[in-house]
Order: sequence, then C-alpha cells, then structure tokens
Amino acid sequence: MVYITVVGILMILVFWIISVQRTFVVLDENISNSMTQIGVQLSSKWDLLISLLDLTLNYNQPAPQILIEKIKAKNSITRDSSPDDIRIQEDIMAEAMARIMTIAESFPDIKTNETFTKNMNAVDQYEKMVRTSKLIYNESATKLNHATHMFPATLITGMLGIKKRVYIKIEDIP
Repeated sequence: MVYITVVGILMILVFWIISVQRTFVVLDENISNSMTQIGVQLSSKWDLLISLLDLTLNYNQPAPQILIEKIKAKNSITRDSSPDDIRIQEDIMAEAMARIMTIAESFPDIKTNETFTKNMNAVDQYEKMVRTSKLIYNESATKLNHATHMFPATLITGMLGIKKRVYIKIEDIP
C-alpha cells in the first residue's frame, strides 16, 4: 500500500514537472517569436533606409562612409538576440535618419520625390510595427518572469534552466 502511494505521488510530481516545463516552453517561444518579428521589421526598415540614402546620393550629398559601413555591417536580430542588440541597431538607424533628414532640409525638392515620400511613410509604418512588437515582447517577458517567481513553479525553474528575461525599453512616440 505504501509503495502504491509513493509511486502515485512520484507520478503526480513527474506530470506536474512536465506540465510546468511545457508552460515555460510556450512562454519562451512567445518571446522568441516576438524577437523574430522585431528582427524582420528592422530588416525591412534597414532596406528602406539604404534606399533613402541612395536617393540622397542623387543630390550630390554623399552619405558619410562610416555610416554606410555601419549599415552594411548590420547584424540581423534573431530569436536569440537581446534588447541591447535592438538598441544598437536602432541607434545606427537614428543616425542614418538624421543624415537623411538633414539632406531633405537642405534640398526641399527631395521631399517631393515620390520614392522618397513613399519610403518615408513606409519607415514610419515599420517604426510603429516595431513598437507594437516590442510591447508584445515585453508582455511575453512579463508573463514568463511572473511565472518563474510563482510558487511552486519557482522550485523547479532553476532545474529547467528558466531565466528571467530583460525588457526592451520603449521610447515614447511624440
């Protein structure tokens, strides 16, 4: 009788551990998926910025060589990327956008160029999509972080290798 009780308790414990592990796998996959979405959107935004920089070359305003090198050396955001990787890419993108806007102010007729206008609108759309994906990432990270601290799951999160996720800083859009 004692043997059956011990085996029963062990079976319940094993099924509980499997259930908790599966829950954490789902939460982790949601975070990875969000990071992948951010990467896809940033990659598309990179393509638009390169197109915009190419347009500025037509106005005899060569983009600084260091900026072109940074853009060419861009790393793509993958499911294993960190919030710092995103911040670094966004800093380079902000530098490129500042350069593009400086040229657009110096040559107002560039703003009437259909390709320029279309690409600038697309850049705005991608910025909104990235912001939304960051919110989704942070929401998924919050769920995982809360779950890792809830008793009794907190007892086995270390054994399962589950770690707290860092949030992505989201700047306010004016």
